[in-house]
Amino acid sequence: MTVAVAMNSTPEGREALVQGQAEATLRETDLVVLSVIDADSVTTAHRDAAEAQARQVLGENSFTVRVEPDGGDPAGALVDLVSDVGATLVIIGSRRRSAVGKFLTGSTVQRVLLDSPVPVLVVKANEH
Repeated sequence: MTVAVAMNSTPEGREALVQGQAEATLRETDLVVLSVIDADSVTTAHRDAAEAQARQVLGENSFTVRVEPDGGDPAGALVDLVSDVGATLVIIGSRRRSAVGKFLTGSTVQRVLLDSPVPVLVVKANEH
């Protein structure tokens, strides 16, 4: 069993990391942090940056980072990564959007919800 978290640099992405660590601890399983980047290939610098970003939130907790290029389809790349790591749960952050915004731009979160082979937990950042 593995809990996978889709990471990005937004408050919602950070909340997803926090909730991912909590779920992995609760389930006594591994945590894999997934980062899909807009690039043709992944370099060591990409991996180091993703690990440093996750470490800021997760501290010394144990986790693995997987970084993959999005190939023009971030949702599809994320769903593929979820399958590749054998996740039993994926956690993704989401921000509030208007109905018109959802209609016009589509939603990566919606695509992941529809296409994921495992349950998806969607979290929002705390509002202050």
